[in-house]
Amino acid sequence: MIMIDFRPILNICGLLMVIMAVAMIFPALADIASDNPDFNVFITTAALTAFIGGALYLATRTDKPTELSRRQAFALTTGAWVSVSFVGALPFVFYGGSMSWADAIFESVSGITTTGATVISGLEAQPPGILLWRHVLQWIGGVGVILMAIIMLPFLGVGGMQLFETENSERSGRIVPRARQFVVYISAIYSALTIVCMAVYMVLGMGAFDALCHAMSTIATGGFSTHDASFGYFESAPLQWAGTFFMVAGGIPFVAYIRFVRGRGDALFGDVQIRAFLIFLAVVSILLGLWLSTTMHANSIEEGLRMAAFNVVSIVTTTGFATSDYSMWGTTSAGLFFALLFVGGCTGSTSGGIKIYRHQILWTAVRSYVRQLTSPHRVDVLSYGDLHVTREVQASVLAFLAVFVGAFSVTAVLLAAMGLDLVTAISASATAFSNVGPGIGDIIGPSGNFGPLVDEAKWVLSGAMLLGRLELFTVLVLLDPDYWRG
Repeated sequence: MIMIDFRPILNICGLLMVIMAVAMIFPALADIASDNPDFNVFITTAALTAFIGGALYLATRTDKPTELSRRQAFALTTGAWVSVSFVGALPFVFYGGSMSWADAIFESVSGITTTGATVISGLEAQPPGILLWRHVLQWIGGVGVILMAIIMLPFLGVGGMQLFETENSERSGRIVPRARQFVVYISAIYSALTIVCMAVYMVLGMGAFDALCHAMSTIATGGFSTHDASFGYFESAPLQWAGTFFMVAGGIPFVAYIRFVRGRGDALFGDVQIRAFLIFLAVVSILLGLWLSTTMHANSIEEGLRMAAFNVVSIVTTTGFATSDYSMWGTTSAGLFFALLFVGGCTGSTSGGIKIYRHQILWTAVRSYVRQLTSPHRVDVLSYGDLHVTREVQASVLAFLAVFVGAFSVTAVLLAAMGLDLVTAISASATAFSNVGPGIGDIIGPSGNFGPLVDEAKWVLSGAMLLGRLELFTVLVLLDPDYWRG
């Protein structure tokens, strides 16, 4: 039996804790600026987190460059997200003492996984520090999601992600140091998009604090807001169109941005995944917009298209903003938005969900199978753009979809057993695994939140959000005895 060397894992987790401690300074400054005495909660929590994280980092540091094996990478991916989620919950627990551990963990996990589901009511009455902390969690989670999708998941071969192996990973079973280049590129592009988004929001009428918070959650496709009415609070058509644009920007693979910046002019619109993503959004938005205009849910075609585009883009990119309660548009639209929970954005973006490329590979595989039924001797070579889709990738995608449906179904049954009505249980499970945010219905729909749910349901959904964000198998592999035997 080959034991796993946990020192590199603990070393990186310690570094992440230090980063979280530094991030806590910003909400503390927001509270100081508004004369809120609870700023000391962030200062104290930051000091404690920095001490523990720093000690862990120094105790496990080595002189050799860190290269992770596949087994270590699985443990690190899960361990990092769990530890960061726990640290992120500490300010919620100590801030005013009114939030239970179940609520605090739920809010933190929702932020870090960029889900955007919340248990907090009366957001307008919350101090700026706690509001900013929610958005900082989403912003950190967003960049973490991108780096995980570009560096870790292709290396691990989870859910067909081996199709997107880049120069930062290799078949030798090690993650090479060149991955650090991606951290620099992604962080720079991610920060630039956030700053541009904030500037546009301010020009179009948002206050500076609202613009900062909403820009962070827009690019992270997170969906947290500073208002109970979400994005609909602003009642501004230009702001809604701008929000739609930047949510789409957050849902595009960041590797495409890197290639575009490096001079690949076709990087954005030449990618088969991006084209399918944009075409799908356009078709669904136009059809729904015309339907809203003809059924008197909108006063004009422009309003109908705007309402449809914003909310469709919000759900497909798994942002979770809302300009209105679309569950009130009738059963047809409610059914449509429930179906959209299972779409997802592009891989390599901040979006969650099943992802566009998996739907494309599934469609390609099904089409090939149907053709072989009529022509048994036909030999199809499946491709995805310029990439060859191997049997391994097909099996990986199908396994992911099967486990996703199974996990979603079991979780929905568990929630129903806890007393939730069927619509709430099913949509809560779907929105948690897809990292969308709002569900369907009066309780957890766009006009509600997850606060009324029992604590047991919040724990289950916190686990579901983490499982969904970590692409299921990254966590499930740790339950395999063979993993620990080496």
